[in-house]
Amino acid sequence: MRKQEVHGNLEGIRDSVIAQLGMLYEAELDEDQFLSHDLCRFLAQMTGVIRREIAVYITRDGDIVEVMVGTDRDVELRDYRLRRNADRLSGVRCVHTHPNGDGHLSEVDLSALRGFRYDAMTAIGARDGEPTFIQTAFLGSGLEILMDEPVRWYRIPDQKWMHQILESDRVVGREAQNTEKGPERAVLMGVESEESLAELGRLAETAGAQVVAAFLQKRDKPDSALMIGKGRVEELMRQCQALEADVCIFDDELTGIQARNLEDILRVKVIDRTTLILDIFAQRASSAEGKLQVELAQLNYQSTRLIGQGLVLSRLAGGIGTRGPGETKLEMNRRRIRARMNELENRLAELEKQRGIRRKNRIRNEIPVVALVGYTNAGKSTLLNRMTGADVYVEDQLFATLDAVGRRVEDTGAVTFILVDTVGFIRKLPHTLVNAFRSTLEEAVLADILVLVHDGSSPDMLRQRDTVLSVLDELGAVHQPRIEVISKCDLGAPAETVRDAVLISGKTGEGLDALKQRIQNCLHEQVVSIRVFLPFERYHLNHTLRQMGKIQDEQHTDEGTWLTMEVVPSDVETIEKKLSLRVELK
Repeated sequence: MRKQEVHGNLEGIRDSVIAQLGMLYEAELDEDQFLSHDLCRFLAQMTGVIRREIAVYITRDGDIVEVMVGTDRDVELRDYRLRRNADRLSGVRCVHTHPNGDGHLSEVDLSALRGFRYDAMTAIGARDGEPTFIQTAFLGSGLEILMDEPVRWYRIPDQKWMHQILESDRVVGREAQNTEKGPERAVLMGVESEESLAELGRLAETAGAQVVAAFLQKRDKPDSALMIGKGRVEELMRQCQALEADVCIFDDELTGIQARNLEDILRVKVIDRTTLILDIFAQRASSAEGKLQVELAQLNYQSTRLIGQGLVLSRLAGGIGTRGPGETKLEMNRRRIRARMNELENRLAELEKQRGIRRKNRIRNEIPVVALVGYTNAGKSTLLNRMTGADVYVEDQLFATLDAVGRRVEDTGAVTFILVDTVGFIRKLPHTLVNAFRSTLEEAVLADILVLVHDGSSPDMLRQRDTVLSVLDELGAVHQPRIEVISKCDLGAPAETVRDAVLISGKTGEGLDALKQRIQNCLHEQVVSIRVFLPFERYHLNHTLRQMGKIQDEQHTDEGTWLTMEVVPSDVETIEKKLSLRVELK
């Protein structure tokens, strides 16, 4: 027996009226009849009683399989399929009323026709309980909308419209087997600022999505259930339908409950800024360590949000938020996820030991390290390539570099140093990424000099600089000398500037000589030349001294050895007080 339940917005409707609406399930249409006059009049009459839209879903056999009540402006249009192949027609047609008497189909109606592959979409204008005009649309080849002008309700061309359903069924979905799906259509939703929303758009494009719309709703306090207000979510649902969106991306982190609630209403995949950034990292990670770090960050972030994952966790859905080394791991239970995270942490610890050995070799060889740090896409990799002749991947994209890359810089008569390119920073940098990439980011923490690279072509440069300084504070990289650089000056004078910054262009080479001289001056300021006397009875300290600085000369005497060496100023006190050795400044 067919279900008799009426769904939708039933609040305030008398039980007797709901029972009358339930009788629609008993209505029968002939197989060659698109819509009977009796059914049309009944839908208009009931619309006049409740002053709300009513939708019914009719199979090709003429059975009504769903009755839905909406508001005075819209009704929820459901994905009701009688076929498993999502590219073919669903096998049902949707007929719904417009209480304002307008029989024209809306943009939302037409986008639902495409998105849900209805056999047909029909709107009945209803005024004072009587039907007025009716308009119907069908899908053609390539999902083209086929639609005539509205007709009087009593002049429905049943034979023509039923024939069109069969013709549409013949062509729709046939070409899908030979056609690659285009990029995901993304709608952005922000709650902070236009600048942050614009950056979210760049992130979405970097991930491979096509941004079709962006909306902003500033709120003093986020809604605990939906992030934004319920009314705004319902409006966003209609906008997503009209724009045929595949995914809605929120500019702030969503809880698992918020993501689930939003997906239930919006009927599209919902992800947040952190998931988007993790997806970009998953696409860009190339080294073994980078892939492990991304997977660990994904699992760490998603493990606390499994309750809220719906469309995002579907393996069949694919797209943004489901890529990366850890994508199939997200469906594990928490116990298995924890085990996998422990395994990843152990493997990363082994790689960190190897990184530590390489770091010790640099210290032993007395080669200082200069780290390039800055906002993502600020021009760090271009600068590295220009100064060292390297061929690091460069692209006008966010997070083009994920792995720390170091190259030696040598000039005649100058101090040789290692120039290291690091992963770019960004506002709202996910803490899961900071933790997972801590070993890579330590290249900045342990560097002798930090070169802060700022994008001079960005109107938001100073805010980006604040983000960089904040992340450096979080990492504990606060003691090294800093050189500030404004890049991309070949694109014009920067709108904003920073005191004592070096203006450069990594593309043309402008300002690089001044930058190199600033680095050399800074390196020279970091060391002092001293003479240390090492008695024979304290010769076990020889190895310790050699690790602390560069030995320039050795003079052997009958009592011991005078070592002439370069050290950082703080080591002078260490040698004198902790090692209790005699020191002379040169």
